[in-house]
Amino acid sequence: MGGRTVLVLGGGVGGVVAAYRLRARLPREDRVVLIDREAQHLFQPSLLWVATGTRTTDRIQRPLARLARKGIEVIRAEVEAIDPARRTVQAGGRELAGVALIVALGAELAPESIPGLAEGGCNLYSIRGAEAVHADLVQRRSGRVVVLTAAPAYKCPAAPYEAAMLIDGYLRARGARASVELDLYAAEPGPMGVAGPEVSAGVRQIVEAKGIRYHPEHQLTTVDPVARTLSFANGATTTYDLLVYVPPHRAPAVVRAAGLTGETGWVGVDRRTLATAHPGVYAVGDVTTIPLLMGKPLPKAGVFAHRQAEVVAENLATAWTGRGSPRAFDGHGECFLETGQGRAGFGAGNFYGEPVPQVVLRAPSRWWHWGKVLFEWRWLRQWF
Repeated sequence: MGGRTVLVLGGGVGGVVAAYRLRARLPREDRVVLIDREAQHLFQPSLLWVATGTRTTDRIQRPLARLARKGIEVIRAEVEAIDPARRTVQAGGRELAGVALIVALGAELAPESIPGLAEGGCNLYSIRGAEAVHADLVQRRSGRVVVLTAAPAYKCPAAPYEAAMLIDGYLRARGARASVELDLYAAEPGPMGVAGPEVSAGVRQIVEAKGIRYHPEHQLTTVDPVARTLSFANGATTTYDLLVYVPPHRAPAVVRAAGLTGETGWVGVDRRTLATAHPGVYAVGDVTTIPLLMGKPLPKAGVFAHRQAEVVAENLATAWTGRGSPRAFDGHGECFLETGQGRAGFGAGNFYGEPVPQVVLRAPSRWWHWGKVLFEWRWLRQWF
């Protein structure tokens, strides 16, 4: 039977991989439709390099419309409503229906949820914010730079620590580091805690060895953009000249309105198949939550979105065509850890490991840095 439609919501890592893999496996009469409000796919890990001047935003974006060359129907529109029971979507003023629905809308950034944050600093996870960081660093010869995580859970757990170390390296290269104070305030109790205590302690050691002052368990409550002060729930306050922040995250409003989120505020899924409670509806990537035995959820990271999307696409194609074998997401993942001055570490392991994830952190080297450069090149070339 032909003529079936899969609706893929979101053109980030998970959405692109799911659509691409489905199109490669399904008969031509089946439709693969990807919907996103943006015209460009952004390779988000490279925003760190935009902030420190080794990339421009045009180099780390690709038109989603290019996916049409693969046979994927791309609709540029806002997803306005989702009906998971009917597997229908309102987008761009029209209704679309699918036999299957894959929700890959990511996490919504919510800096406005903390008074003064959006006005007082630079959002590391946005193009505008990353460019503003670089514009400041180019001229900075003194003062105090604060890197901050505004909530204890956020996507890409390594990113704020990488940002602090890349800023350190940038200032050293310009001969300004000795006259610039650099502090990292974290809402969480330690770096990358879900990777286990050894990895967390190792990352903290690398950060502090660079003279970056680390302040864990500082939950931000307010920012005064005029006085340039930060206030924390533990009563501490501090000042800054440049604030680089990771904002609070939440599931997109359209996902919440559809009733797809549970008590956690995120979409609950089967940890192996990424199926939701609604038949034919799946969710992958940052919009999901998968609890681990250790008490923390699986981190929100592109590597997991990628592998989850492959599992969903392969299982749908296998069920519809009768070819292939079912797959399961196994919780394995890895990420690079940029440490500045042309070096990076590399962490990898089984995040489904029990009683705690089994992750190993490789020491920083130029090898791993060039590995990340190659990964960026391969990603943008392979999918676009």
